[in-house]
Amino acid sequence: MKLLVIEDDATTGAYVARGLREEGHVVDLVTDGRAGLIAATGGGHDVLVVDRMLPEVDGLTLLKTLRGAGNRVPVLLLTAMGDVEDRIAGLNAGADDYLLKPFAFGELSARVAALARRPQALEQQTTLCARDLTMNLITRKVIRGDVEIDLLPREFQLLEHLLRRKGRVQTRTMLLEAVWDLSFDPMTNVVETHISRLRAKVDKPFETELIQTVRGAGYRIIG
Repeated sequence: MKLLVIEDDATTGAYVARGLREEGHVVDLVTDGRAGLIAATGGGHDVLVVDRMLPEVDGLTLLKTLRGAGNRVPVLLLTAMGDVEDRIAGLNAGADDYLLKPFAFGELSARVAALARRPQALEQQTTLCARDLTMNLITRKVIRGDVEIDLLPREFQLLEHLLRRKGRVQTRTMLLEAVWDLSFDPMTNVVETHISRLRAKVDKPFETELIQTVRGAGYRIIG
């Protein structure tokens, strides 16, 4: 997964980032809320780990700004403030989970993994789109420009998954679990094969490529 840690305490930030990297994740670390907001807006992260008390822009303001802009990336909020009112404020601001300081790294890691697995609350839409590509979920028609694209069932499911998470990087493991209901298997190339087939139909005949490979992270579809 690609993770963003926003933590102004140098010791805590380094500790969390090092532990997550040792687990094989790609981790960006920033130390103030303004830089964190910029990184969260354009970084394509799978989960954010956000300290509540941040310089420049505090954690709650950062969360409210992201949610107000339609960013639904899962967020784990870190705080030393343990009152019920403080937890409620964090959750109301848009946090998906809450972890009190001091914490054990194992618990943080487990909570991050749980957030990454949690199905996001997706709006009940009948049409998904990315630029000139539209997918009708009722008729199951996919059209790019004025060209109808014929997709096999699994290709349709893969494209739907990417469109519902437009702009967000989806790791190989996430795609295996969501589209094929498989746990991680380092020997299978089913994701790469289907991405290649999907690109041949959705991208290659057209001027702009919508499906991007994010090196070392996964795939995403641009909006």
